[in-house]
Amino acid sequence: MASTKETGILTVAAIRKVKGETQVFFSEKQAIFTLGGGKAGRETTTLLKEALRKKLPVKAHIDTREGAIQRIETPSERELREFEKLHVPLEKPEKTLRLDVSSIDPTVFNLVEQHRKVRCFRQCKRIIPSYRKAKKIFDFCAKQTCSLGGPFNISPCIPFQYVRDGCYARAHKMRWVITTKYHYCCEKVFSFAVYGNDTLAVQANKWGGCCVFWWYHVAPLVRVRLGRWAVLLLVIDPGMFDKPVLLSTWLAAQENKNCSPYAHVSLYSIQPGTAYAPWGGWTAFSTDPNYVSTDWTLNAYKNLITC
Repeated sequence: MASTKETGILTVAAIRKVKGETQVFFSEKQAIFTLGGGKAGRETTTLLKEALRKKLPVKAHIDTREGAIQRIETPSERELREFEKLHVPLEKPEKTLRLDVSSIDPTVFNLVEQHRKVRCFRQCKRIIPSYRKAKKIFDFCAKQTCSLGGPFNISPCIPFQYVRDGCYARAHKMRWVITTKYHYCCEKVFSFAVYGNDTLAVQANKWGGCCVFWWYHVAPLVRVRLGRWAVLLLVIDPGMFDKPVLLSTWLAAQENKNCSPYAHVSLYSIQPGTAYAPWGGWTAFSTDPNYVSTDWTLNAYKNLITC
């Protein structure tokens, strides 16, 4: 199997202790990373806390499969300049909201009209006219999975078979497909697990059945007309499902108690399709207008598998 070790310039979103284990959330990575103990672990924790306090990026040597931080360094001036060029903040992001998934009424929550305060919905009116069309878009995206070996209709392929990390890149490439190939509106939905011991936990039934844990997840959110009056919010996420699913279904799937008793969605946020990843927390977001970070990540993960 290809290596899951990588080095990159990352921003620290949060640091927390869970059962004596130091967990680190990086904005550019959905996976939860942990630190080893001893003197080296304490020194690394100090560096990360200082970066979080000063809102400065770090150069991180990590393993996405193991969720392990191997080493933290200070980026060079050149590395910081390159990082700043690629990371452009999203202007005027939508609000990030508290959520209790167990209390959702799906007959109401999934209707667009129940989210009328989401401003980005006003920016595009070309919604998908039927579930059948939404399924066609989903199937096209799913067929671009790197695990099929090609030939593909787009480049690079999308590594749906590796769901431990990279949702931000998969979602952004699908957004490109939805808006460029099919010319429909596409927003993004983010979920977060950031309070107490909360974690997003899913069972990767499509890719071997192991449990996977994240601190955030993101996927394309589309508006689909059902009948004459109703417009539903559906999520396109071939890494988790075999068809478009209701927003409430997508959120609930991330609270798999068989994987973790702490599986809980703390927050969710609907953002414009231009949003790429969280930016130093869960209320601001970065963009990737030229798909540079997107394509780099897709290529890096194309030969990896989840379980």
